[in-house]
Amino acid sequence: MFEDVYCGKTVLVTGHTGFKGSWLSEWLCLLGAKVVGFSLKPDPTTDPCYTSPSHFDELGLREQLAEHVEGDIRDLDHITRTMAKHQPDFVFHLAAQPLVLRAYKEPYLTVETNVTGTLSLLEAARCRRTPCIMIMITTDKVYENAGWLHAYREPDKLGGHDTYSASKACAELIVSSYWHSFFRPRLREWGITVTPVRGGNVIGGGDWAEDRIVPDAIRGLTQNRPVEIRNRHATRPWQHVLELLSGYLHLGALIHRRRGSLSAAEAGARDIERTSLDELCSPFNFGPYLPSNRSVGALVQEILKHWPGTATDKSMPGAPREAGKLNLAIDKAYHTLGWQPKWTFEQAIEHTIAWYREFYAVARGQPAVVQALTQRQIRAYTEGLTYSVGD
Repeated sequence: MFEDVYCGKTVLVTGHTGFKGSWLSEWLCLLGAKVVGFSLKPDPTTDPCYTSPSHFDELGLREQLAEHVEGDIRDLDHITRTMAKHQPDFVFHLAAQPLVLRAYKEPYLTVETNVTGTLSLLEAARCRRTPCIMIMITTDKVYENAGWLHAYREPDKLGGHDTYSASKACAELIVSSYWHSFFRPRLREWGITVTPVRGGNVIGGGDWAEDRIVPDAIRGLTQNRPVEIRNRHATRPWQHVLELLSGYLHLGALIHRRRGSLSAAEAGARDIERTSLDELCSPFNFGPYLPSNRSVGALVQEILKHWPGTATDKSMPGAPREAGKLNLAIDKAYHTLGWQPKWTFEQAIEHTIAWYREFYAVARGQPAVVQALTQRQIRAYTEGLTYSVGD
């Protein structure tokens, strides 16, 4: 699948100490990549999104990396020096302030982190001017949510009624401007590609973030409390973290193959459009199939099938506005990349709760056991995958 693409390659993962970043880094290590992580120090005094427990800590991921770099993604000098030192073949940019409700409390930090952080990474690549495939992770919330029933497609209008969504939409505009202004015109000279990707609501073991329904449910269940449901009827495109990461990895692998076809001998005969790199460097949605777009209430009921307990509605008068309906169209990823989801909504919940139950029963505080548990789920997911990355 992607083994021959990432094995032996240097991969920079920003935000590698977070939930998605730690799963991605573990998968890349399993593929034989040399992973360099760049993130804030994993400590509550320095990283406002740090949690305890932490998937990064519980995995013992620091010891598996080629290098663990502690830094602020807004620091242009630091990220430039890191890229110059390691010369990554791939960059997966996940470093962000990722929580919608926190953005209401800390709007300036959210916008500065998500916008300036993205800008710093792009500028570092522009100054470095050596080949690199950059996958820039944003969110399904970049769309101007009109509350309609049909799914949002990549060309739909960007926007955001809240500062988190707006910050991610702004980041995407900056990504697009760097591609069209600098990287695309000099593709054969520099070999730098950049692609923004948008994912649905991600679930999976190892997430303990604030104000997310699955971690909230796990906290309630482990403490024998009712699971508190904040917004029962809101619908979201729920998907397991491995679904989303498989999209990132598949896209990066396909760009690697297509970019490699731009050999010097072909340079005069083939243009960017014929290699499909223009299309591969445009936004992609990675989400679940339509049946996985379920309400928060339905998600909790499915969780309770695997971890019995009770649930209750949590009234929050004056709570910040959150979108009631959100759905992603994934036709472009299917037709352009050959990517499609593997696990159903029920399977995603089953694997998620199985991870947590085993963690609390036997694995907590034992990195080797947590690593084995995480890798076992990665292998269960990848078994039978048939994404093609050929020319």
